[in-house]
Amino acid sequence: MREGWELKKLGDVGECRIGLTYSPDDVCAEGGTLVLRSSNVQNGRITYEDNVLVQSDVPQNVIVREGDILICVRNGSRSLIGKSAMISSADEGHAFGAFMATFRSHYGEYVFQLLQTNEFKRQVHRTLGATINQITNADLKSFKFLFPSLPEQRKIAAILETWDEALEKLNALRAVKARWLEGLTQTTIGRGGVFPEHWQQKPLSEACTPVKRKSSGGNHPVMTISAKSGFLMQADKFARDMAGRSVERYTLLHEGEFAYNKGNSKTAPYGCVFRLDRDTALVPFVYYCFALKPGLDPEFYDHLFAAGALNHQLSRLINSGVRNDGLLNLYSDDFFSCRVPVPPIEEQKRIAQALTTAKRELALLDEEIAALTDQKRGLMQKLLTGEWRVEVSDDEEAAA
Repeated sequence: MREGWELKKLGDVGECRIGLTYSPDDVCAEGGTLVLRSSNVQNGRITYEDNVLVQSDVPQNVIVREGDILICVRNGSRSLIGKSAMISSADEGHAFGAFMATFRSHYGEYVFQLLQTNEFKRQVHRTLGATINQITNADLKSFKFLFPSLPEQRKIAAILETWDEALEKLNALRAVKARWLEGLTQTTIGRGGVFPEHWQQKPLSEACTPVKRKSSGGNHPVMTISAKSGFLMQADKFARDMAGRSVERYTLLHEGEFAYNKGNSKTAPYGCVFRLDRDTALVPFVYYCFALKPGLDPEFYDHLFAAGALNHQLSRLINSGVRNDGLLNLYSDDFFSCRVPVPPIEEQKRIAQALTTAKRELALLDEEIAALTDQKRGLMQKLLTGEWRVEVSDDEEAAA
């Protein structure tokens, strides 16, 4: 253990409180007390996009104040248990729900940084075990961490808060850019599958040629499609090659061609279409694959499909939901009967260029956020374990 550092339980350095229990009858449309829940915790801060108000009398012990740490202690999604946020002066006066807890202490800012570490996640994971979906107040108070002197805690927390502020600004900028991209997409290619009136529309079967070619040899990567990430190496997604001998039946795609994965997921309930951005790939034979006919811009249609432009039509065509193998009940002829817009090629290219530029800006922001997040993780590992020490002046020691 580092000199001057002590291993302490959270319960020894602060007060943990459980949240308010309320019934659906207590919820009101206006005039009540706002109850903070896990959905109000985003990137270490409180957001107000999913609010619940209750009209029952709310005791003071479930009202948050500046400096409290709000922690999710119960959730259907186990990965969300333990996520936390610092309460600012703007968040004071709200209640917090029964699936949440608060930690209150003059060690608060330092403890908040501890709750972002892998060590905290490990302690939460050990407590949850295989079946339990919550951490109790007693569990929370029993978690142990290393604590330096109070002046050193304050300096460490101030250093890490600088990274938090930078990440907060970048995430806010990303949210603005994402909303702008969404608006630009709706303005240029329509909303919810309703396309601009002046655009000609054709069945997909008239705008493309189905691709059913098989591999005649060669070393082609075996790939699958993820609704979130597009084309992925099958071995990367499933930690092993799932194709086996059935790869002989796989479809060989060439660069620029499209594949529709009719697998059902929360991200893409009606399946998803992606364009191949590498030389070749072998994809499952259950995918509906196609190449656009000459005179159509693949980049434009890439954006069109990514925006879910076919979803409204697919929702009417899909038969009886999902099969036992997780695939949607949708025949090839029905898929290719979906109508797609065919604007003039100059307009296709202009729209594609604008949307590609906007998406590239988002991707660059994502890279910057990821790099800054990695920097902060590395800094936390050094500072919160005492591997790197911060200097504390005599005046700072005296002020503590």
